[in-house]
Amino acid sequence: MTTPSALDPTEMTPSLDLLAVFAHPDDAELLAGGALIRSVDRGERVGILDLTRGEMGSRGTEEIRAREADAAAGILGVALRRNAGFPDARIDPTLENRHILAGLFRELRPATVVTHWLEGRHPDHRAAARLVLDAAYLAGLSKLDAPGTPHRPTKVIHATIFREDAPPPSFVVDVTDQVDRKLAALSCYTSQFENVTGIGEVYPGGLRPLEEQVRVHLAYWGSRIRTEYAEPFWTREVVRAEGLSGLDVSTF
Repeated sequence: MTTPSALDPTEMTPSLDLLAVFAHPDDAELLAGGALIRSVDRGERVGILDLTRGEMGSRGTEEIRAREADAAAGILGVALRRNAGFPDARIDPTLENRHILAGLFRELRPATVVTHWLEGRHPDHRAAARLVLDAAYLAGLSKLDAPGTPHRPTKVIHATIFREDAPPPSFVVDVTDQVDRKLAALSCYTSQFENVTGIGEVYPGGLRPLEEQVRVHLAYWGSRIRTEYAEPFWTREVVRAEGLSGLDVSTF
């Protein structure tokens, strides 16, 4: 019988089915909250790793945002929420930071990681996308000088909602049954979203409140797959189908 010490570290069972890694508290909810809740609803073990505490934000404080993030995590139903403690507005995919994040990937052992799109208004968003991809690869190297047993996530996915520069998504997730909980989680961030019409990647839509602006984008992507609400995502790899029959989304 194989003992635990003899197991191939690359074959060890992941601790998380899905880990959302985003720059600031509220990014995960805003960019992928519906899909995260859907994974929870499917019985998957889901976590969030905020890279910074958002202390440089124009609104709120580090302490307020931490309380808001905890409240939102409760609504999302995630198994854990952690903070990497990188300095806000100063995320950089340096060797040191890649090793720190690789150590966290080894500890949390996600099968799939979702993060920012490759571009963004906030420099932290652009840097986070690069940092996550690099650290996910390095985490699987047996000789890497980082704590923990080697572990490499199988998939890195990028959230593209609100982005005007992203290509067509690789796939779109129906979040119709999750949309109210996504918006409820966002409403926890009163320091960030109360009485605003746009923030971060969400450009103001006239005088529409932010919640309505978010709902409009979700409805647009929902219409693309013939449902009410959805979130778009992109991967570098082609998404495989089992065959030509039984594909969703009617042509007519």
